[in-house]
Amino acid sequence: MNTKKTILICFITFVITVVTSVVAVILYTKFYPIESKIVTENINRTEVIESAISDSIEQVFDAVVTVKSYYNGKAIGTGSGFVYKSDDKFGYILTNNHVIDYANSVEILLQNGETVNANILGKDSYSDIAVLSISKDKVLKVAPLGNSDNIYLGETVFTVGSPMGEEYSGSITKGIVSAKERTVETENVVTKVIQTDAAINPGNSGGPLVSLSGEVIGITSMKLASEQIEGMGFAIPINEAKMYASYLEQNKEVSRPYLGVSLIDVNDTYKLYYYRLSVDQSLTYGTVIASLDKNSNTAKAGLEVGDVILKINNDKITSISKLRYFLYQYNIGDEVEITYNRNGKEKTAKVVLEGK
Repeated sequence: MNTKKTILICFITFVITVVTSVVAVILYTKFYPIESKIVTENINRTEVIESAISDSIEQVFDAVVTVKSYYNGKAIGTGSGFVYKSDDKFGYILTNNHVIDYANSVEILLQNGETVNANILGKDSYSDIAVLSISKDKVLKVAPLGNSDNIYLGETVFTVGSPMGEEYSGSITKGIVSAKERTVETENVVTKVIQTDAAINPGNSGGPLVSLSGEVIGITSMKLASEQIEGMGFAIPINEAKMYASYLEQNKEVSRPYLGVSLIDVNDTYKLYYYRLSVDQSLTYGTVIASLDKNSNTAKAGLEVGDVILKINNDKITSISKLRYFLYQYNIGDEVEITYNRNGKEKTAKVVLEGK
């Protein structure tokens, strides 16, 4: 009797073991291929991205240059730039204005190690854009330009430039688009920029911010960065840069609207006192007219010294730099409505914008 029980128990144990093994195999074969597929897909996706970056770098790398600035033969700084177009005679280079602002001569270091002289065709301090030219036969490559209006948050981008000078020329950093339309304010200038976490260091200024398609979508600018902030770089959108370049490459000044006034921020008590101007103490924003061209359209519209400009159309004026930013969104000849405060009372006036 004990022998039969022992045999029965062994048989039941065997059956349970077999069933458990079969179930385990079924589950394993059911789910393991999915895990393998996911891992394989992730590896493939990574390979695709890395391959795309390599292809993109190849499209722009030889177009990127190191810009060396001199004043009366003395080196005063370095930056980056890139060839964005060429014709039968010249190659045209975009860079930042602050890279060459005080220079009276400029040299370009090409990716093949050759140094050539460049001409300064035009520069604009407000947009921080400058255009240089070199002989066409020295152009190694022309960088394709993209459309900065079509970028999206989180897309992979990279920079090529010369951080810390020519010793590190051709350095590449990678990041993402952190924000598409930031506005940053520096030195009484408000600029619309692309924000990225790609590393941007001194010497990168003027170099390209490039998409995975190998197209330039912005011009990196160290001027807009801060030593106290990590992982926040900025680039001027290429669509805006192209607009300014069309003037500068012809050695023309960029035409912008002009109000014919000098201004003081409403909270700048020292300057208000210096100019003997008083404003309504309840005002927390606005810009005060300190002087006025009597022949300007602003004067003809009825505005006076001491008036506090509060709005241009529907845009609130919180500083002189904001006023410039909103004003420069319009063209010469456009009519805008200016809201202003005079002696505590709010008024409006229509002003046709004129050029200098």
